[in-house]
Amino acid sequence: MSELQKLREKKARIQAGGGEKGVASQHAKGKLTARERLELLFDQGTFVEMDTFVKHRCNNFGMDKTEAPGEGVVTGYGRVDGRMIYAFAQDFTVLGGSLGEYHAEKIVKVQDYALQNGCPVVGLLDSGGARIQEGVNSLFGFGKIFYRNTISSGVIPQISAIMGPCAGGAVYSPAITDFIFMVDKTSNMFITGPDVIKTVTGENVTFEELGGATVHNKVSGVAHFIAPDDAGCIAQIKNLLSYLPSNNAENAPEHPCCDDIDRRAENLDTIVPESPNKAYDMYDVIRSIVDNGEILDVQPMYALNIITCFARMGGKTVGIIANQPKFLAGCLDVNASDKAARFIRRCDAFNIPLLTLVDVPGFLPGTGQEHSGIIRHGAKMLYAYSEATVPKVTVVTRKAYGGAYIGMCCKGLGADLAFAWPTAEIAVMGAEGAANIVFKKEINAAPNPEEKRREKIEEYREKFSGPYAAAEMGYIDDVIEPSETRSKVINAFAVCEGKRQTLPPKKHGNIPL
Repeated sequence: MSELQKLREKKARIQAGGGEKGVASQHAKGKLTARERLELLFDQGTFVEMDTFVKHRCNNFGMDKTEAPGEGVVTGYGRVDGRMIYAFAQDFTVLGGSLGEYHAEKIVKVQDYALQNGCPVVGLLDSGGARIQEGVNSLFGFGKIFYRNTISSGVIPQISAIMGPCAGGAVYSPAITDFIFMVDKTSNMFITGPDVIKTVTGENVTFEELGGATVHNKVSGVAHFIAPDDAGCIAQIKNLLSYLPSNNAENAPEHPCCDDIDRRAENLDTIVPESPNKAYDMYDVIRSIVDNGEILDVQPMYALNIITCFARMGGKTVGIIANQPKFLAGCLDVNASDKAARFIRRCDAFNIPLLTLVDVPGFLPGTGQEHSGIIRHGAKMLYAYSEATVPKVTVVTRKAYGGAYIGMCCKGLGADLAFAWPTAEIAVMGAEGAANIVFKKEINAAPNPEEKRREKIEEYREKFSGPYAAAEMGYIDDVIEPSETRSKVINAFAVCEGKRQTLPPKKHGNIPL
């Protein structure tokens, strides 16, 4: 046999992973193999594998007689839509994708190269966790991965896809990365599994109930996206990458815009109900002003009272934060504040301008919110907006009351340009509540208190609540027709395109975590 034939045979054995039985088992669970996933991710013929021949050095518990092709993880680089991306995919067919010392070293090398070369890194996780036979070496490997996740944070986009089990300490690598994808019914994440929970607390819980894709997308807020299957998950990752730059020194790729920049959205002129207590769908506003009505919703199942999404305006990526009047009247609460703050910082790290659409009656009242730390969580939004140096444009569509008005990026918090619709109500509180306080004596002394109250509500609304008082003081740059919002916002971002803002030198700030 020639040396060339030997090479081909060696590679064939490694590429077979856990063999036909292992591959069949993976497929039976509705999952693709590590190599099949990478094949879907990368442009055809561009993937270059690294460290193909790496082996473990463990001799404990019979491991000296155990082969682990590729050390249970496939690593390398290639192009996604023409752009260079690094990736690793854990191979569940090889020792359950368990992480040992050299499994970790392969991942660490990909992380180092991605950071060094300014490329995004995608991790496809499908692992039984730490390789018990290797003991503390496995734990040390996790530590090295987490460290690199942290050092790379805000420098290159880091994307994690949970495509099978991810348990124990392994969950903290995706938790540090920028985005987490999960696959419905076949992926789960948890610190301690159902058996341990049963032993310690007596609770009976299934894997899906404990840490399935729906739980983490809807309840915990740990994950950002949910996909029906592996192929759908990979497609979502590729779509997300199209909105992101390769690193923090670049801008997101610009796409051809076939949607008229000056297009008017006449439906917006009547979208806000006459009654301040009636809701409307903020998604209708967003889709009416962005290119082709297309958005990439981030955490669409979590904290429904606030929307965070990517879109393009004039072919350029923008990050949109918007109150959703359909849920909790668009109030800010603990979960909404966390969701928004993380999204704001993510956009700022990667030079993505921020558009804020405001219809917020306040922070959600109640002992539950106060005891859960709404002060601390709400402060994260204030901090994130203030710290962000990307162009920031704010549009007030209706309510903008009190501290929540400030928290939704008012001029005082650093908005570069702020617009308001004629329906905007910018005040310390709603006219009804304010009138009861400001005109209390007059109302109580009137022959008909209820009639006097209505009169004073309108007086307060006219003097203080509308957009014009704020515009007269320069807190609103212009009151605009709702239908012209698209052109106004795109023009505002164009004006701010050359924005240069530097923060005072410091090691880092102290965000109220």
